[in-house]
Amino acid sequence: MPAAYTALTTTLPYNDLEAVKALLAERGDEIAVVLVEPVAGNMGVVPPAPGFLEGLRAVTRQHGALLLFDEVITGFRLAYGGAQARFGIRPDLTTLGKIVGGGFPLAAYGGRREIMERMAPSGPVYQAGTLSGNPIAVTAGLATLEQLQGSGIYDTLDARAQQLAAGLEAAAKEAGVPARLNRVGSMLTLFFTEGPVTDWSSAARADTVLYGRFFHAMLDRGFSLAPSQFEAAFVSTAHGEAEIAQAVAAAREALREAAGGD
Repeated sequence: MPAAYTALTTTLPYNDLEAVKALLAERGDEIAVVLVEPVAGNMGVVPPAPGFLEGLRAVTRQHGALLLFDEVITGFRLAYGGAQARFGIRPDLTTLGKIVGGGFPLAAYGGRREIMERMAPSGPVYQAGTLSGNPIAVTAGLATLEQLQGSGIYDTLDARAQQLAAGLEAAAKEAGVPARLNRVGSMLTLFFTEGPVTDWSSAARADTVLYGRFFHAMLDRGFSLAPSQFEAAFVSTAHGEAEIAQAVAAAREALREAAGGD
């Protein structure tokens, strides 16, 4: 990323609505867009605090800035309409990826009609890519969306994720391991820390050494987790009740081992 680009970007803490309000009050005329993961997934799973997304929607409208939801992780995962449907917040722009391609490399972006009409061929903003509109990936994506729509799949995913979350919390408690489980829908992270995790500062307090021991103990039992404490875990349709129960049983042993127990 060129330094000239980063100089045009201001980073603020997640879930800190007052920081966003202060920046827009001071430099509102300079801010084109506020970009946010509606549910943070790139520091582990961190849900939006009550009123945070609603506040972003209101303050960006007040100052004439666009609100862009990065739904590369949450899109088609938390609901058929993504996090914006789950929380009832409509951004001006949305980026999508991951699930939209059904396993094939595919991404998309969209937004309000008056914004999208600025894109070529309707408008003067040119955007293209080597694989844009790839027919195989698009076909796979459309088939995936047909499977997801109206199938009750999100209720099943939520139930499986709740089963896993409850099992991990119980296993950590049994092992005497300080842990905090954050979950939104089928996204979850077990943070090895005592306090609540609401932003990067609180996430960074997690015991990464302990997580590393847990990761390797789970790997020894046939479960490959994300290698970093600060990544999200996802429950998929391939994970049935039996698979979740096996993962919880392995985690019970792994957490005791990681904590130095039997």
